[in-house]
Amino acid sequence: MRKKTSSVFVMTVSILMLFILGASYLHMTNGVFDMSVMDVLKTLLRIEPNPKFDLVIFEFRLPRIVIAALVGVGLGMAGVVLQGITRNGLADPGILGINAGAGAAVVIFMFFFQLRLTSADYSSWLSILMMPIFGFVGGAMAAMLIFSFARKNGHLDMQRLILTGIAINSGFGALSLFLSLKMNAQDYEAAAVWMAGSIYNANWIFVVTMLPWLILLGFYVYRKSYLLDYFQLEEDSITSLGIAVEKEKMKLLLASVGLVSACVSVSGSIGFIGLMAPHIAKQLVGIQHRYVMPVSALIGAGLLILADFIGKTVFAPSELAVGIVVSIIGIPYFLYLLVKSKA
Repeated sequence: MRKKTSSVFVMTVSILMLFILGASYLHMTNGVFDMSVMDVLKTLLRIEPNPKFDLVIFEFRLPRIVIAALVGVGLGMAGVVLQGITRNGLADPGILGINAGAGAAVVIFMFFFQLRLTSADYSSWLSILMMPIFGFVGGAMAAMLIFSFARKNGHLDMQRLILTGIAINSGFGALSLFLSLKMNAQDYEAAAVWMAGSIYNANWIFVVTMLPWLILLGFYVYRKSYLLDYFQLEEDSITSLGIAVEKEKMKLLLASVGLVSACVSVSGSIGFIGLMAPHIAKQLVGIQHRYVMPVSALIGAGLLILADFIGKTVFAPSELAVGIVVSIIGIPYFLYLLVKSKA
């Protein structure tokens, strides 16, 4: 049985890698400035370099694809952790308000430090690197509020969790909107685009900013993924195995908040990836979290690259924020899960 699961996992990962490569190929070759496959290959392999192709590939499209993939990986892994901790298939960083908390903290940072995310002239590397830290504080604050209000008799109440998450989401969203309205016109436009969930202005600074968070926290949550299997049992049964349930849940929660915060700091609030990717992964490879987590990460990366490509090309030369594209896909899927959970 284990051998069969492993072979399914390997095959699934291989197919998803091909899907990501296909989505990246479409993203790389299509846009306002179309390029052939040979143009892309020659540019990447540094054969007969062309300054125009170098600009399009290395300054615009490649960092955008990399950021989309990294954000998708982070949100996909965070979604697995949150659903595993809460034992709720509807848990998602966006629905629970963690995205909004991290986003509000970043908007506060933008408001006081006047950091324009759409400007080519960034104030300093230090300012960019500070954004995930602010996001982490905001996301952690939102998570603590949600989990403290959702507790009933020492245990998480799932109905309270969702209702509290919606309330916290609305509250932090209102705070972000209020602060953005206090900005000047140029900064407000930058903040509004960012809050909608956008990676069109991705650059290598953003990649460097989020990569350490993703590597360290991603490795940690994957190494602890076996605990998520135990968390599906009754709490008394888990305690009898010698696992410090609350302590381990808190560690995993903070790690997932860190992943979400790093993603939000470079892409704004993108919802539903953390909801959809774990469900699709479980349908493909079963319920063991050591298989679900990497598959969910790859699904998140592929979905976000494809969604960004759609947002870039459907209304060209205008662009649709990737967060809006993901929401158009995610809302029907969320409703489907609600209906399925009642059946």
